[in-house]
Amino acid sequence: MTVHFIGAGPGAPDLITVRGLRLVERCPVCLYAGSLVPQAIVAAAPPGAHVVNTAPLHLDEIVAEIAAAHAAGHDVARLHSGDPSIYGAIAEQMRRLDVLSIPYDVVPGVPAFAAAAAALKTELTLPGIAQTVILTRTAVRASAMPPGEELSRLAASHATLAIHLSVNNLAPVVADLLPHYGAGCPVVVAHRVSWPDEAFVTGTLADIRVRVKEAGFTRTALILVGPVLAPDGFADSRLYAADHTHVLRPARRD
Repeated sequence: MTVHFIGAGPGAPDLITVRGLRLVERCPVCLYAGSLVPQAIVAAAPPGAHVVNTAPLHLDEIVAEIAAAHAAGHDVARLHSGDPSIYGAIAEQMRRLDVLSIPYDVVPGVPAFAAAAAALKTELTLPGIAQTVILTRTAVRASAMPPGEELSRLAASHATLAIHLSVNNLAPVVADLLPHYGAGCPVVVAHRVSWPDEAFVTGTLADIRVRVKEAGFTRTALILVGPVLAPDGFADSRLYAADHTHVLRPARRD
């Protein structure tokens, strides 16, 4: 018996990995994270599977479901949205399973920031503009941010920012970023990326709050910030430059 923590992807049911889907199809127990995991993936569970929406459950209740499956010798597909390594709340579950000596593994998934970049047809790293992506969030009702991870401090890097779980905290986000990125810095707020009702609001730090309020985004939205979102005049990378050599493209002797 094994518990499989599976990244279900950002929303579109065909963005789950093949490995993840195959596990859902064969596991007699499926625990999934409510509205964040598409029903089309949950529906892939085998006939007669024990399927539980864990959204209304607390940690002890979730672990009790897993322990009951373990006692019965049933593998568990534990579905989380996006990639479970990012704000997945799997570490605390795994800690409980370690105590109970219940085996588990983890299947990665497509994270929301990658799906948003794909939908926008943009790179989050561009030569001479940004070579770093910072994944972060702000504290609203969730856990406080650790010391040193304040958004104002991260913003000093001028990296591309992917700010999760913060659309309801947009005013302080903008206030923290303005001194570092400037009012004209491009911002995209991606709502329910890859779901049928996917939507994007584009703007700058100067006007993004007004635009998001007009759109009515209140949850399930990702904030992307950085000059890579309006890439004018960036240089080509060295990767495909004619005079750039490497082990697979050695220098030619003409």
